[in-house]
Amino acid sequence: MTVKFSKDHEWINAADANAAVVGITVHAQDALGDVVFVDLPAVGTTFAQGDVAGVVESVKAAADVYMPVSGEIVEVNEALRADPSLANSDPLNTGWFFKVKLSDASQLDALLSETDYTEFAKNA
Repeated sequence: MTVKFSKDHEWINAADANAAVVGITVHAQDALGDVVFVDLPAVGTTFAQGDVAGVVESVKAAADVYMPVSGEIVEVNEALRADPSLANSDPLNTGWFFKVKLSDASQLDALLSETDYTEFAKNA
């Protein structure tokens, strides 16, 4: 499974069948600037695709973090909560936001490939 991207600038890696990892894209963190705070969802909370699952705040702005797929939050990145700058320094790895147990894996099919997202982000 490759990483997929939403038009809301989240990425999701569903390589682990039990829990897909979600974070914000490089484009999103570039647009936000220095991230100073993240509000992560509570473990056990269930969200529908497109729901607001968290907030990321920077010195310039605050932005909602949307669920790229429907599912239940099974883990949050406590390291990110302690050091929000991880969203800037390593957004696609250590700067992940949460893990979600997918309720409908077919929703991944509607998300963008890396190539398609890169093209989309150029005009965002």
